[in-house]
Amino acid sequence: MIDYIEFGSKKIGFHLVYSNRKSLGITVTSDLAVIVKAPVNTSINKIREKLYNKASWIIKQQSFFLSFQPKTPEKKYIAGETHLYLGRQYRLKIEQGNEESVKLKGKFLVVITTSQSRSKQLIRKWYLNNAKLKFQLISQPLIHRFRKHGVEPSSIVLREMPTRWGSCTPKGKIILNPELIKAPRGCIEYVIIHELCHLIHRDHTQKFIDLQVKEMPDWQQWKMKLEKLLA
Repeated sequence: MIDYIEFGSKKIGFHLVYSNRKSLGITVTSDLAVIVKAPVNTSINKIREKLYNKASWIIKQQSFFLSFQPKTPEKKYIAGETHLYLGRQYRLKIEQGNEESVKLKGKFLVVITTSQSRSKQLIRKWYLNNAKLKFQLISQPLIHRFRKHGVEPSSIVLREMPTRWGSCTPKGKIILNPELIKAPRGCIEYVIIHELCHLIHRDHTQKFIDLQVKEMPDWQQWKMKLEKLLA
């Protein structure tokens, strides 16, 4: 059943599911959907009242997920264009050559290629290779730290995701967006810690937030930096 409540000028839609449970639960998913699970005989008025009381929290959660969505601008991969790597800007320099390569040189991202049309492919491959290496190095001490909670990811994999920086599957696999390699180390640590916290708390409950604060007291600073840098 799909319904909605009005909270000020906002309309909050929700998907209602009745089940054999004792209490009413509200979940905001990563795609901004609001799922309400209620005991079978709960009146719709009581459900709407509960949602209204939780409306500020729901909006906050939806805003949180929106800020977690990549908004990196489309690049043309032409000389003079700026590209980010680990939070720093580099100007793209394209040179003709027989042995193709991509490397950082001072303030430049230097691409040597047989054809300028191959620049995009070479740069994307360079980003992916560096993401694999850097994410492994950054994640290992964080994974080791979380062992005190009795959890460890089954694996960490990279996958292009148009609307997510990271995710954690029910089986404990952490998926990271390779686009994160463009952000500073602190932003990458924030996303990894966020997903490691999901190994313990699946939803964004207060316990989840408390754990995230405990493991990374300045997480909000890095979250804001991620939003600003790649917006």
